[in-house]
Amino acid sequence: MAKVKEISEAKLRPVIEEMGYELVDVEYKKEFDGMSLIFTIDKEEGVTIDDCEKVNKAIDPIIDELNPTGDEPYTLVVSSPGLDRQLKTDRDLRRTLDKDVSLTLFSKLDGKKNFEGTLVNFDEKTVTIKIGDEEKVFDRDKIAGLKLVIKF
Repeated sequence: MAKVKEISEAKLRPVIEEMGYELVDVEYKKEFDGMSLIFTIDKEEGVTIDDCEKVNKAIDPIIDELNPTGDEPYTLVVSSPGLDRQLKTDRDLRRTLDKDVSLTLFSKLDGKKNFEGTLVNFDEKTVTIKIGDEEKVFDRDKIAGLKLVIKF
């Protein structure tokens, strides 16, 4: 299964990026109705259904020719990451600097697993959020989830 993801991502990332989108993730997974090959795309101003359709039409014939599943049936899905998506890449974090985030750890730190604050810094190994007047540094490999806090 990882091979399908790797092949699809390697061959289609340049195509998707040339169209002006960021390829956030590729998943090949079992769903209730069979296997799905899911491409998650993004762009600065957000992704519309028309964007998803445009990318789907562009990559569908390439995937058919590539045949990463070895003729196994699957459903091709192109979607946006959504407002409540996990922040995984440096690009995600850069866009989220100075915004409120919710951070969940795999294991408790100071008796807590969940923290909320303003994302103030990050590097390849750590993420720093400001909670009240205190800045707290977290190791990225200990973070189970990091999301933008959405306020309406």
